[in-house]
Amino acid sequence: MTEPSASYVQGAASEPLLAWTIGEALDRAAATWPGGAALISRRQGIDWTWLELGERAKALAAGLLALGLRRGDRIGVWSLNRVEWTLTQFAAARAGLILVTINPAYRLTELEFALNKVGCAALVTATAFKMSDYVGMIGVLAPELATSAPGRLVAARLPHLRIVIQIGGPPAPGTIAFDDVPALGGEAERSALREIAGQLRCDDPINVQFTSGTTGSPKGVTLTHRNILNNGHFVGRAQRLTSADRICIPVPLYHCFGMVMGNLAAVTHGAAMVYPGEGFDPLATLETVQAERCTALYGVPTMFIAELDHAEFGRFDLRSLRTGIMAGAPCPIEVMRQVAERMNMREVTIAYGMTETSPVSFQSAVDDPLERRVSTVGRVHPHVEVKIVGTDGLVVPRGQTGELCTRGYSVMLGYWNDADTTADAVDAERWMHTGDLATLDGEGYCNVVGRMKDMVIRGGENLYPREIEEFLFRHPDILDVQVFGVADAKYGEELCAWIRVREGAALSREKVRAFCEGQIAHQKVPRYVEFVDAFPMTVTGKIQKFVMRRTMEERLGLKSAETA
Repeated sequence: MTEPSASYVQGAASEPLLAWTIGEALDRAAATWPGGAALISRRQGIDWTWLELGERAKALAAGLLALGLRRGDRIGVWSLNRVEWTLTQFAAARAGLILVTINPAYRLTELEFALNKVGCAALVTATAFKMSDYVGMIGVLAPELATSAPGRLVAARLPHLRIVIQIGGPPAPGTIAFDDVPALGGEAERSALREIAGQLRCDDPINVQFTSGTTGSPKGVTLTHRNILNNGHFVGRAQRLTSADRICIPVPLYHCFGMVMGNLAAVTHGAAMVYPGEGFDPLATLETVQAERCTALYGVPTMFIAELDHAEFGRFDLRSLRTGIMAGAPCPIEVMRQVAERMNMREVTIAYGMTETSPVSFQSAVDDPLERRVSTVGRVHPHVEVKIVGTDGLVVPRGQTGELCTRGYSVMLGYWNDADTTADAVDAERWMHTGDLATLDGEGYCNVVGRMKDMVIRGGENLYPREIEEFLFRHPDILDVQVFGVADAKYGEELCAWIRVREGAALSREKVRAFCEGQIAHQKVPRYVEFVDAFPMTVTGKIQKFVMRRTMEERLGLKSAETA
């Protein structure tokens, strides 16, 4: 038995876990709140009820089966926040397809890896957004698409991909228009859907999300209906969501923040999902909150800062707001106070987790004191166990720092087709080792104090230096490179690269950035590039990135959002 003074907590189990599939959850929502607001997209002019959303998802699922997709096939979605994304999420779950969520900031190298790693048979893609030509990038990886019959792609570099479904835009050769897919399904497909519904289990894999690691290649986190539906439910319960709530979701859907904490919290509580636009825009977010009378707002701290600092902030009536979630990065106390007071979000909550845990393990309560909501990440979620262990693997006393480990329904099935890496992260007793350093106080509040590895959190997004290092190593003039984070007043952290250049080569900062453009996501391109002769090391030859960070921050006078 664990001592009360030990850093171990177990979430309440008074409310049972949901044993539904995501398709069943949508059916229940449509039956319980048929006329209630379900999905609102301001930019697209769409306002659907739960009944309408349920019917549209069912029709899309039938259409996907008509295209030849079968239970267990992987379907990628590569788009920003649009109703088509959410329709694909619910339709794939109903058809027993595994949804592969692809970061819309991905470029050629990352897209090719993701599609091939999990063997995507189909891809639902946006046409373009700002400077991103999605269809054009697919054409580079699969030039065969231009001469392929729709749904019959055979591509050398993307051997598993057969079907490309295009959202909006002028139709590209070889693709199928998203709006045409629902009409493809007939009675045979609807009958097949009913049969599939009877076969699906809540423990079936339903989602793969990519997160990088120290190996340099993204890992496919495999999650089940049970994982993410329950996590969304308990995230919503912590905010006391009901069918009267409207959640403004400017955070990206490809990540757990949008699709689980947003969409699945909504479907389990009957709250409306409200999308202000495809990508984040502070003005559009403020306009949407006012126009749609949103009661909850999500975001990372940088989003809230941008909203509060907007020149037109004062003209908006935000009195409808009550709650919401701030997560993804440490929140400066003054920002939290302003969100509570100036934005009327007096019941705003803080959440902590990771993709591998569906994602939330800790969340503050709406009635926790403000100081608690800023200085900690709240208390453990229902049905979740957490322990803090020392380097010897033993649970440390309360208040002592150690590695945070999580166990329970929310822990992933594993990394897709990567048993060795899964075993490194999830031990034989099913404890997920997060790599985060944390403490638990006497009342069970958790404080995340650091990271065991050198992950960088830029504006709420996790960036992994090893992945970027592996990419930069491809440059013929780069002999060695180390990437690390430095403090930044706006984003919390920014990337810096220290590079050793091959003898006789001439390399500039501009050339390094140009090498990255169009190949890796823009946020992964180092903001600072320094050319050095050597790296600081220990006597045993280990690189000391903390020395590099301190050197750069002192030289450039950099401060984080918390100290700026």
